[in-house]
Amino acid sequence: MTFDKRTADFLENLLVTPSPAGFEKAGQQVWLDFVRPAADLVETDTYGSAAARLNVDPSAITVMLEAHCDEIGMIVQYVDESGFVYINRLGGSDPGIARARKVFIHSRDGIVSGAIGNTAIHLQDRENNKLPKWSDLFIDIGASNREEALGMIRIGDPVTLAEQFEFLSDDLIIGRALDNRIGGFMIARVIEILQQRRSELKVNVIALNAVQEEVGGFGARMMAYRYEPDVAFVTDVTHATDTPGINHKKHGLVKMGSGPVINHGGANHPVVLEHFEQIAEKTNISVQREASGSRTGTDADSIFYQKHGIPIGLVSLPLRYMHSPVEIASVSDILQLTDFMVESVLALKKNQRFTLF
Repeated sequence: MTFDKRTADFLENLLVTPSPAGFEKAGQQVWLDFVRPAADLVETDTYGSAAARLNVDPSAITVMLEAHCDEIGMIVQYVDESGFVYINRLGGSDPGIARARKVFIHSRDGIVSGAIGNTAIHLQDRENNKLPKWSDLFIDIGASNREEALGMIRIGDPVTLAEQFEFLSDDLIIGRALDNRIGGFMIARVIEILQQRRSELKVNVIALNAVQEEVGGFGARMMAYRYEPDVAFVTDVTHATDTPGINHKKHGLVKMGSGPVINHGGANHPVVLEHFEQIAEKTNISVQREASGSRTGTDADSIFYQKHGIPIGLVSLPLRYMHSPVEIASVSDILQLTDFMVESVLALKKNQRFTLF
């Protein structure tokens, strides 16, 4: 590990603080507390997206660095007469891996622990042992009846899995919600580093940690429309496809530990991608490449078409086992992507334009 203690503590705090889509306030507070000392200005909007700004020159262009802060999760939908709590998904949660998991229900009075029920294998009807639907899943919070349960939680409370964060090795971290709080971590670090290297900075910078990506990219839409930056560098996670059973002809090859991933196609602007390629060559930062036939599946899709069009480039972190409680990422990839973003910003010229003609 190559982070100092303060940075390492921020990473862990950011990852373990629950921030399900639509309920991101606690995680955003962690992010704001860290980035505030380095920023010239911090701002939030009505739905909780947060931005840190470096205001260098009002006549210079503005680059926006964007990540999203929300995680997938669940939400309380119904409580039956026996006190069992039925749930629905927030974002792209997978019901197939939800059973037999400890969960936290985030009630107005604090955390209520529970377990998503799983019938013992001895009692299962093996002829009907199919993957569950969300409507099949329930949480046992130890309540005896509906009234008791509703005294502990209420309809609409968000739910997160209880898995936490740890280092698997000096280079690998594991936990839930690396998608995409790692992105928020990296853009916060970029703001810190750019502040330290401010004499080299020729453009204005906005680091945006946006809400509600997992349910439609809504936070990024609001803030991109509000700020209308001249260019945007978006960072998210992408699938590391270097594990068994993945068809590379269908999904491409991305290796964890082999550096950040430049995304081509879709919303990505060719001139921004050319800028990225020049930075990779200049800095000798090892990069990988992936293709998007149409949508990138990230906030880039929400940003590029705002107003007159915002040139964007997406650079991603390889991640194994996305949208699961055991996501794994490489610290060396995190450090390289952070450096790549720093150098991509510092290389921008005061009046640089990203146009095709």
